[in-house]
Amino acid sequence: MNARNAQIMMKTPIDFQIVNRAIQQSNIPDLGLATIREIVKIVNVIEAESGEKFIRMEMGVPGLKPPEVGTQAEIEALKSGVAAIYPMLDGIQPLKDETSRFVKNFMNIDVNPVGCVPTVGSMQGGYATFMLVSNLDPKKDTALFIDPGFSVQKTQFKVMGHKFAQFDVYNYRGAKLRNKLEEFASKGNINSIIYSNPNNPSWICFTEEELQIIGDIANKYDLIVLEDLAYFAMDFRNDFSKPGVFPYQPTVANYTNNYILLISSSKAFSYAGQRIGLLCISDALYCREYPNLKERFGVASLGYVLIQRLIYAFSSGVCHSTQYGMAAMLKAANEGTFNFVEEVKEYGEKAAIMKRIFTENGFQLVYDKDIDRELADGFYFTISYPGMQSGELIKKLLYYGISAIGLITCGSERTEGLRACVSQVKRSQFPDLEKRVKQFHADYSVG
Repeated sequence: MNARNAQIMMKTPIDFQIVNRAIQQSNIPDLGLATIREIVKIVNVIEAESGEKFIRMEMGVPGLKPPEVGTQAEIEALKSGVAAIYPMLDGIQPLKDETSRFVKNFMNIDVNPVGCVPTVGSMQGGYATFMLVSNLDPKKDTALFIDPGFSVQKTQFKVMGHKFAQFDVYNYRGAKLRNKLEEFASKGNINSIIYSNPNNPSWICFTEEELQIIGDIANKYDLIVLEDLAYFAMDFRNDFSKPGVFPYQPTVANYTNNYILLISSSKAFSYAGQRIGLLCISDALYCREYPNLKERFGVASLGYVLIQRLIYAFSSGVCHSTQYGMAAMLKAANEGTFNFVEEVKEYGEKAAIMKRIFTENGFQLVYDKDIDRELADGFYFTISYPGMQSGELIKKLLYYGISAIGLITCGSERTEGLRACVSQVKRSQFPDLEKRVKQFHADYSVG
């Protein structure tokens, strides 16, 4: 150990030996490849032993209170006795109706309530649709991820044993996206295109040109687009908060009928603990029949198989009272009495401050532009530090009481980058964050 490293070892904000021991006991050779939960476990151990509070940016846990309109509706539903009754597989009618209205009001897209189906979080909605698209056509056995993306979705494919391909969109923005998608789709084995918008982890937002390209490719090669809207309307550069008023949440549904939307309650509605998401299946797809579905599940209709075979087998429906809570929130949003976007702008405001703290102290933003437009401030941002790969940077930041995950685990090719989530960081921690980042920069200054 050289003199400089020895000096750093003596003065890190978190006891060097405690951090070192926790990292060694984790038996993870490269922290850049560690999962979110593995980083969570390491930080929990360090916090417990050191008594020091971390700046926790590794896990996307919503940090705001759930809306009163939702919790009150749930309480009323429970008091009415719904806990004793199995919910319908495809959802209670008020929720289906309000979901259809919500998609019209905030996306300007028409989806029949029949195709609006609650799932046990978007995690289950994704799992069900991934299984569905993998069984539509034996020749099309591979899903395509536009990365970076939510790493657990690929884990779901691995659990199912189905194939997927992926590429990092960083160098293929705008018109370049068409040729890249053609490169994959023209092989004839792709069944679907999967992405999040706004994006987890990079917070890029696809432009209308890019969404049209995705829709064109879906139409040309008869692919299904699975659009993950976990961060619905959270591109705060635009005001998507007013029902029935332009601008609307951007969507591929403007350019193809081959779509299934995944809308989460976790972030935009701060309702993560109740585990409810919404699938919105296009009218054209819902009734479409596939011979391979008939052969495997006994029914050819896509919508029927998704609900009555897959969702039925997974959970037999979504928690009854939670559906009433979600329906109440959507109804209030549809009627303009609940501005769900305003409620979550706190994430964007915190991101702007945290970005400044890092960039003023030697860090760089990895994904920093939507082509020629400054990236929005939102739930996530991405950082790197000159001369360090992600595993080394994660490890060193742990000694300074800061945690994040490597972009590599999200399908990014940017091996130096980390994903930083703002949700668990309180404003009261900003002075501590700035102090720790300044010390890190002083200790590892590159110029």
